[in-house]
Amino acid sequence: MALTNRYKSAVGSGTIAALILVLVFGSPWYRDWVSDNHTDQTAGGWFLRLLGYPAWRFDSSDSLQDVFADDLRAILVVVLTALFLYLLPGSQLARARGTLSQFFAGWGAYVFAGAFAGLITALFRSNPTLLAAFGAAGLGATYGLFVGWIVGLATLGGYRGTRS
Repeated sequence: MALTNRYKSAVGSGTIAALILVLVFGSPWYRDWVSDNHTDQTAGGWFLRLLGYPAWRFDSSDSLQDVFADDLRAILVVVLTALFLYLLPGSQLARARGTLSQFFAGWGAYVFAGAFAGLITALFRSNPTLLAAFGAAGLGATYGLFVGWIVGLATLGGYRGTRS
């Protein structure tokens, strides 16, 4: 285990965690399973539905703009996670790898990625409004707040850029 942590990049491991979250929980199959088996009236059902926030799909009865916006949101969550993991300086300033600052930097990167992905893709939907964009950013930030701890855990112990 010590050998793998020595070569693990915080940005790379956090991005892979985000990619897995988006691929698995944003899939149409997962979202169909949740809508068939769980309700929003329980905390567990609400959380399971929230996991499907970065939804992606290939076909739908919705407009092409809305399908494109959903797919773009899923892609942006992963790309923006990588960008924010690279830009957030918390772990770079920490003296030791694996500290809480590294955990919170990973978690915060996912909150920002979800919020900005929602905000940006709301502009590509059919009939976009500023109020809808703010609501989408809020939903993305909520998703990042409740799911981002997974990305935070994935970044623990990784090096940032150049190792010393």
